[in-house]
Amino acid sequence: MRGRGGIGRRWRLKIFCPWRAGSSPAVRTIAVGIALPALLLSAGCGRRADVGPVIVSVIGDKPALAGVDRRALTTPDRLLTDSVAEGLVRFDASGQVEAGLAERWTVTDDGTSYIFRLREARWANGEPVRAAQVVALLRRQLARAARNGAAPYLTAISDVVEMTPEVIEVELARPRPDLLKLFAQPELALVRGGGGAGPLRVAREGQHSLLLRPVVDPNRDPDDDGPVPEDDVRLIGERAARAIVRFVNKGADLVTGGTIDDWPLVQRADAAAANLRIDPAAGLFGLAVQRRDGFLADAATRAALSAAFDRAALVAAVSPEWSASETLLPDQLDSLSSPTRPGWSTLPREQRLGAIRARVAAWRATAGTPTLGLALPGGSGGTLLWTRLAADLYAMGIRPVRLAPDDPAADLRLIDKVAPYDSARWYLSEACVACSDEARRAIEEARLAPTLDARAATIARADAALAADAAFIPLARPFRWSLVSLRLVQWQPNARAWHPLNHLRADTR
Repeated sequence: MRGRGGIGRRWRLKIFCPWRAGSSPAVRTIAVGIALPALLLSAGCGRRADVGPVIVSVIGDKPALAGVDRRALTTPDRLLTDSVAEGLVRFDASGQVEAGLAERWTVTDDGTSYIFRLREARWANGEPVRAAQVVALLRRQLARAARNGAAPYLTAISDVVEMTPEVIEVELARPRPDLLKLFAQPELALVRGGGGAGPLRVAREGQHSLLLRPVVDPNRDPDDDGPVPEDDVRLIGERAARAIVRFVNKGADLVTGGTIDDWPLVQRADAAAANLRIDPAAGLFGLAVQRRDGFLADAATRAALSAAFDRAALVAAVSPEWSASETLLPDQLDSLSSPTRPGWSTLPREQRLGAIRARVAAWRATAGTPTLGLALPGGSGGTLLWTRLAADLYAMGIRPVRLAPDDPAADLRLIDKVAPYDSARWYLSEACVACSDEARRAIEEARLAPTLDARAATIARADAALAADAAFIPLARPFRWSLVSLRLVQWQPNARAWHPLNHLRADTR
């Protein structure tokens, strides 16, 4: 017997949504019966039904823990390590620091001591976490930091000591107000016995993927049944093309780790506009001078070269959400002064082109047409960059040559890095590949500065020295993209371009 209220009937429901990026809003008519909520959940705008584990495709190889002996962690490695072996603190969905193994912390007035109180937690083998273990592991991670490039930014740490079984102290030789963001990096996660203290654990390992499950809180409410299947995460490391196809076919909820290298693949896949997200990433995207000889031996020539690149055309060729940059520093950060603007920044483009063409003409008169080798990533994204940069160089009268990313013969090499923390010294150090001795001395003095005021003043001097030397050509912000299912309501774009697996669909802690 059929009841009232329309049970057993069928309606025709029209759903309006932007079905594909760049298309007009599409209208789909769906026959709706008794299972109306489920159909609504699965039918609209390419979203997957909110059932089963969250499937994450991260661009790269199958992930491995930080304990594996690799010189540098790949993006899949970093995501896995961050998920199962957090450090004292970690990043939340917005890229801000939140509690990790430490439930709270204090900083002394002079900024030279951080005191962390550990939360109640257990390692993957079930042992309780104790301060002595954390101290030993943290010392080991600090010693290994040279392998992943973090070492230059951790030299202010003089010691890590146990105060009580639940409290540790990090002692500093010099104040570092930005230390917590460094501790939040996956490279400083604490791995013990093949795992960590959560917030997720490896429940099952497949040939190409890992199933991660939330760590059960021993202090949870007795009425709480614990995690449900939707709290699990299946983590897959794979090539960008395969990850994008998987998402478009609704076989994944998230594709993460996307850079300019793979961007043309996303454009060709025609993913739904509602799923395509661009991070406002902070960091470096530009050309570092690799060889200070030949045509690039003179600072004035390097400055004229930097001025003549058409940054507006470059970012417009990629995405309206990409921002160009003419300065090394994005903001003042911890410098005493605002970012040093190059003298050519107020000149019109034609005047900038005229300046470099005059230098090219003078060089050609004695040495022939100048040639510059550009070390760029391979693949379609590298080709997109090459097309724009080569067009600019030809317009200047320079013959460009495309080289592999690691070619030692390159004159200019692309640097594409997201800043791990908000210190101007990171930008200066990473950009100073072949910079002047004056700039190098100023950067080193900033590292050793005994007070924050002295550090800020020295950073400002280093910024000015690098700008005068023109050994780095800033072009834009780093370009980072993701494909995000609408079921992942906690995903947020952020300046770190970092998206923890326990802050996607629901908070698993």
